[in-house]
Amino acid sequence: MHVKILDERVAARAKRRGIDVLVYAPHFTRWSTIRERAERFSDDDLLVVPARELFTGDWRHRRHVLALDLQRGIPDFLTLDGAVNELAKQDAVVCVPHPGFLTISLERDHIRAYRDIVDAIEVYNPKHLPRDNRRARALAAEFDIPGFTSSYAHLPGTIGECWTTFECAIDTAADLHDALRDGTPRTATHRDGLEHLGRRAIEMAHIGYENTWKKLDRVYLSGTEPTHPDHVAYGGAFEDSSVY
Repeated sequence: MHVKILDERVAARAKRRGIDVLVYAPHFTRWSTIRERAERFSDDDLLVVPARELFTGDWRHRRHVLALDLQRGIPDFLTLDGAVNELAKQDAVVCVPHPGFLTISLERDHIRAYRDIVDAIEVYNPKHLPRDNRRARALAAEFDIPGFTSSYAHLPGTIGECWTTFECAIDTAADLHDALRDGTPRTATHRDGLEHLGRRAIEMAHIGYENTWKKLDRVYLSGTEPTHPDHVAYGGAFEDSSVY
């Protein structure tokens, strides 16, 4: 349901693990690029569905929202309200990744406020501690929102560690969108054992890289993000809700 990377190794590993569908949702990548890359790696054995994990707020007060079935691109660094309002206008599929995790996630009050447009909540993430997964399952139950799991893979070796099985055929992106909107019954599953614990530990260690050097490079060295609201690609359409 949610991976951050996509290349030949990722597609091959997904097929070996018996995955039929990958939701590809990288950060700081424009919607047109995501769609093109998803189409490139889709074939008869693997469907890659494009999505965006939106980075709302500023670096100090950021919240992530997973969005599918966008009609047009949405930049990062919008207020949470601004991003949610745009998602509602587009009738997008809205999912909550890693709820309550660290300082990057939607909390209970956010889910309550936006309950009407939230289609699914992630109930297991390999980067979570056990208490994080318990909290995620409790939030899904409290708000009666269907769950899902994903590998949340930032590294190829994590592909296929977690998967969601729907009780319907998912042959197209539209099938997945409909299943999420309709609350189609599904089962969230993950691998167990020492190998899974090892993959989880490696992904957790990767957070350190993401939040130190890579973050420093992104904030101070790389210039304007391609998904910054001021980028020419957005034509100034999001000035009113931009936080920068």
